[in-house]
Amino acid sequence: MHSKKFIKIIDASKLRNLNKSDEIPIKEFKDDFILDNMGRQLTDLRISLIDKCNFRCSYCMPKSVFNKNYRYLKDNQMLSFSEIILLVKAFATLGVEKIRLTGGEPLLKKNIEKLVSEINLIKTTKNLPIEIALTTNGTLLKKKARDLFNAGLKRVTVSLDSIDQKIFESMSDSKFKVGKVLKGIEHAVNIGLNVKINMVVKKGINENQILPMATYFKNRAIPLRFIEFMDVGSTNAWRPEKVVTSKEIVKILQQNYGIRYIGRDNVNEVSERWRYEDDQSEVGLISSVSKPFCSNCSRARISADGFLYTCLFSSYGNDLKPLIRAVNYLDEKKFMDQNLELIQALTNKIAMIWGKRQDQYSNLRYLNSGYTSNTKKQKIEMSYIGG
Repeated sequence: MHSKKFIKIIDASKLRNLNKSDEIPIKEFKDDFILDNMGRQLTDLRISLIDKCNFRCSYCMPKSVFNKNYRYLKDNQMLSFSEIILLVKAFATLGVEKIRLTGGEPLLKKNIEKLVSEINLIKTTKNLPIEIALTTNGTLLKKKARDLFNAGLKRVTVSLDSIDQKIFESMSDSKFKVGKVLKGIEHAVNIGLNVKINMVVKKGINENQILPMATYFKNRAIPLRFIEFMDVGSTNAWRPEKVVTSKEIVKILQQNYGIRYIGRDNVNEVSERWRYEDDQSEVGLISSVSKPFCSNCSRARISADGFLYTCLFSSYGNDLKPLIRAVNYLDEKKFMDQNLELIQALTNKIAMIWGKRQDQYSNLRYLNSGYTSNTKKQKIEMSYIGG
């Protein structure tokens, strides 16, 4: 049975003059977790560290939009590592158990291993270390993996859509060598990181890579997850006819390898797991378009500039930066002394936002015949809040 959790409600306008009288009233949470308006628990937080990337994948950062004229966030607009740590502590208080660092390309962020080491010191409400994961395109993985592992990183997901060089260049719209990514993956596995591969499948572009990718990673016992092409953001030219559904992918794999369904790791997991009949290697299917999983979504997202988003397909977010920076004028010692009050204020703000959450974009898209996009609103780009 969970012990009662008391979280102090603090008026952000009073943060400049905090004293004991500002610690009341209090809001009582009866459990070490919070639920949204549809009964979904908050357990996972994805933090975008940077909005830049060295790839220009058409489904995420098409070059026609993200070119030399595109205005990226300035350094002073992005959260500092200290501010990110404050956020992680606040989310941990509310039951978050897993942090995933994303981008853009998070390995472009200088001294990322320092951030990982600091997050690694934070405990969950169960007094366990927070699980730290990272999503990367893999181009810098060989260079960074050892330091990240030593800092406390446990899991890495590499976004890789082809092992064929020409298709790899086409999908990433870059001149990087796929061999560099593969060497980074091999190095990460060898030093002890838990590695998974994500492959976005687009009809007529890289669907002929389903089997080569499956074979390559099956032979290395590295889990490969196939992702249906989704209408994330407003610039990736998504159309339903470009989607290769998970059902089609399973059929291809069944015809060439025997695979059997083994379920999900847990109810909140987005990937459905399948295992090859002839060994213990696995593949996963992430089917946001043809088989939505909104009813069990437990993820919140923080953009690099401090906005909280409660859905990958959001059209707006909640700016937490003014609250985070409300005491930034204080000297460092006073700032650290008042971290607790700031965390409590953040916790209250996050709890209120999550409590009102009722996002179910993919479910509603699915209910529209033909999987058509269900909104004309501008959606936040994937490169801004991570995948």
